[in-house]
Amino acid sequence: MFKRPVLQSLGVALTLALAACGGTTVAPLAGDDSIEVGTITVLPERVLLSSELPGRVESTRVAEVRARVAGIVLERHFEEGSEVEAGQLLFRIDPAPFEASVLQARANLDQARASLAAEELVEKRYSLLVGKAISQHDYDQAVARRQQAQAQVAQAEAVLQRTELDLEYAMVRAPISGRIGRALVTEGALVGQGEATPLATIQTLDPVYVNITQSTNDLLQLREAMANGEILGMQGDEAPVAIQLSNGHRYEETGKLLFSDITVDPSTGQVTMRALVPNPDGVLLPGMYVRADVQQGVQEHALAVPAQAVQRDANGTASVMLVTDNGMAQRQVVEVGAMQGDRWIVEEGLAAGDTVMVDRLQRVQPGMKVAAVPWYSPGNDEMPITAMNTVSVH
Repeated sequence: MFKRPVLQSLGVALTLALAACGGTTVAPLAGDDSIEVGTITVLPERVLLSSELPGRVESTRVAEVRARVAGIVLERHFEEGSEVEAGQLLFRIDPAPFEASVLQARANLDQARASLAAEELVEKRYSLLVGKAISQHDYDQAVARRQQAQAQVAQAEAVLQRTELDLEYAMVRAPISGRIGRALVTEGALVGQGEATPLATIQTLDPVYVNITQSTNDLLQLREAMANGEILGMQGDEAPVAIQLSNGHRYEETGKLLFSDITVDPSTGQVTMRALVPNPDGVLLPGMYVRADVQQGVQEHALAVPAQAVQRDANGTASVMLVTDNGMAQRQVVEVGAMQGDRWIVEEGLAAGDTVMVDRLQRVQPGMKVAAVPWYSPGNDEMPITAMNTVSVH
């Protein structure tokens, strides 16, 4: 019947002994029920405003190679899908008929020149005898025949030039440099019979155009903000364009926006902008869909918060949780603008120096006591995220 008091006495003694020896048992802190939350301090910063927009790749130059003379294709002198240079031989059409035409045209020209020489001699002799042995009428006739012979020579020269051009056109050459597609005809095909037969297509792929679409409303809001001085515009080469491929990878080369080539599609009401993008390795192909990150302005003294810090209620109203000076949680309604990367630009509701909660928002309610600690971005264990650490957002 004395076992229970003895065991209790032993337990108390063991606890005191561990405490005296510096044991690992730690009593909980009494009265501290605050929740530790990661926070950032909102500070003004310079933000590059950019928009991620859909785009489609287009060649800067496209040339359809066509047969300019009729004949049978004898040879093809290129590999499909290869790079060709301007003036490079692509197809050879049977030149025999054109060579015969050139020979005939040259013979006709020689005959016309001989007739002209004879008429010039007659005119020269008549000029010495006119009014003596030759009447004026006969001399005038000699002059007319000499002029007619000159015209026949000019006509023969024109025919020879045309036949030589036909012979040259039998050698089909690349009009521009670029990548040539598949051959549209094979050896032995009759081409150019009544129309200019398409033979292949060449596209210039370095550089390329990226046609980017943006809603008219977004563009008008951007221009209005620029007019009000809220956003500084970007000029010329200050507007770079970064390209993201369909597989999610970032394209290495950076293009630039061509401000002079902006049109509005009347059927969709969207603005089409054109960017010129280097493509030395031929990664971008015509017709390919990409995402373009277009920098459209600079906002000075902007306030930005991580995207996870912004909450929305059932009505879509945006808000953030602040930490007050006395360590209490407080909900603050805000108005957000454009999203830049993984952060929202806050237009109204925040002031410089506010402490904004970033994590553990589900466990915090307004009025609860919280313990603010610096918030670290994923993958960064050394420096807490504040506006001072991020000068610009792309």
